[in-house]
Amino acid sequence: MGEVETPDTEWVTAMATIEPTGQPATPLGNAPFTVDDLLELPDDGNRYELFNGSLLVSPAPTPPHQRVIYRLQRILDDALPPGLEPLSTVNLRVTARDFYIPDLVVVREEMTEEVDLMFSPHHILLAVEVGSPSTTKRDEMLKVAAYAEAGIPCYWRVEPGEGPTLYVYELKGTRYDPPSVHKAGTPASLTAPFRITFDPAALVSGRR
Repeated sequence: MGEVETPDTEWVTAMATIEPTGQPATPLGNAPFTVDDLLELPDDGNRYELFNGSLLVSPAPTPPHQRVIYRLQRILDDALPPGLEPLSTVNLRVTARDFYIPDLVVVREEMTEEVDLMFSPHHILLAVEVGSPSTTKRDEMLKVAAYAEAGIPCYWRVEPGEGPTLYVYELKGTRYDPPSVHKAGTPASLTAPFRITFDPAALVSGRR
């Protein structure tokens, strides 16, 4: 699969009303930025991503955010069929100007041996983002469209502040269908891209 060009569509325009028009102060100069530019940034604990050459900066995840990621990674690891593996915070290079760091992905095990620094969209069977006050709109709008355009078959969005609630998107053509919504307290039984059943409440529960 070749690189996916991010289109200048209405959802890109919509994001301009959510993301600040100014770019964060960095030693990189002025936008548009590239993936190669990101390699020049210091390791300061922030998460740096690119959307159509614009820099997206997120703070380090909070402990509750990390708990959800860890719980879900364990659930996935226990449920996945042989040959699949869940990984957290991998580098995902879509194009030279589009780069993301999903909270979790599921890939084929052999890819973990073959890929060095950056995964490509065709390696990813599932991408997961865990919402936070600073990223919920981004995960709900930008990431939905960007991951669909990249051809990622499934995208899960977890919103801890909603119980938590799990939103499941499945690719149809170049867009995701409207998500199925799974509330805490009722097991979510999913079949794509693999069979798995779990209660979203388990993502915020204490250790057992």
